[in-house]
Amino acid sequence: MFGLGTQELLVILVIVLVMFGGSKLPEIARSLGKSMHEFKKGINEGASEAEKEKEKDEKR
Repeated sequence: MFGLGTQELLVILVIVLVMFGGSKLPEIARSLGKSMHEFKKGINEGASEAEKEKEKDEKR
């Protein structure tokens, strides 16, 4: 996962916890998860469109 180890992730988590507080942490995690989902969805759509174009070009 991005070349980060367990210790680095714990340090990042502690910094985020100090900066935003415990009450905001679930909201931040939820919006980060939604963003990652939308990003993956866009990547998959782009890949499927590229594959369709490739198949269309091969038929010619």
